[in-house]
Amino acid sequence: MSEQHTYRVIVRGTWDGLTQEARTRLLAESADHGLSSMRFTEEGTLSYEPSPLKHFSMRFVVVSDAADGEEMAGALAEERAETALRELGHGFTGLRSTVTDLDTMKVNRKQAARGSASRR
Repeated sequence: MSEQHTYRVIVRGTWDGLTQEARTRLLAESADHGLSSMRFTEEGTLSYEPSPLKHFSMRFVVVSDAADGEEMAGALAEERAETALRELGHGFTGLRSTVTDLDTMKVNRKQAARGSASRR
């Protein structure tokens, strides 16, 4: 069995060819898709600004074979984004992704006590 890695993927794109119905729905739902909605999930979370209604991003968690790497994780997330946006009836173009491998990233933790001993 191959090693699995967990990736966080941000898929960005531009709205394109939105119908008036889709535009109206996006504007009406924009409060649900702002900064507070930015979470990484398997099904993806959509976020965008209503004014101007131009760009969007979707955040995904992708678990896949480490051997397939970040490129495959990005492709899988873009495929999920395409499917979700089409199901919603939203036109889009220019999908591109940014991938972070959570299993290989470094975490720099600041020492809480650093410097406190020298002040005594």
